[in-house]
Amino acid sequence: MTNQALEICYDFPFFFPEELAEIFQAHEKTSFQKGDFILEEGKTANEYYILESGLARSFVNDFNGNEVTTHFFTENEVIIEVLSMFQRIPSQENIVCITDCECWKLDYDTFQELFHKIPNLREWGRSWMSRELFAYKQRSVEMFTLSATRRYLNLLEQKSKVIQFAPLKQIASYLGVTDTSLSRIRKEIVSHPKKN
Repeated sequence: MTNQALEICYDFPFFFPEELAEIFQAHEKTSFQKGDFILEEGKTANEYYILESGLARSFVNDFNGNEVTTHFFTENEVIIEVLSMFQRIPSQENIVCITDCECWKLDYDTFQELFHKIPNLREWGRSWMSRELFAYKQRSVEMFTLSATRRYLNLLEQKSKVIQFAPLKQIASYLGVTDTSLSRIRKEIVSHPKKN
């Protein structure tokens, strides 16, 4: 079984073909419909998913009960709540499908088994985690150092599917702006594309 999403996700120079074959074999094809929850707040994550097609997001509820989007998951990315999965604690985040999603699921016990059996999977995990940590750190710094317009343009460039399918409110909360501000930013970009 070969699949492009798995191949892209586990693209790591040190894997042997037989190791990849075993890792791929351990994944199970799963489908979700638009609006389905992949993980709910208060529940412990017992698996992670590799997104083959579709769009999902994670969000928390702030102190006023408003949903704040913390991440968008696009094709060939790992859908995971790291803290809940590896610390074995209830999740503070929700993960929900914005569109219908096709995924490859790997459950916690199988992952642990493979993790101890295949040293290169441990190396891949370290590499993946450091990339994710860097991306989260960069995003948190950019929330203070870049204008809202620049942050929107970066999102458009890096994850155009989000702009295409996610509701305005979800994108605004992810960028840390109000719906009204985001509407204004979008209008400005359309009317003055060269300025940005």
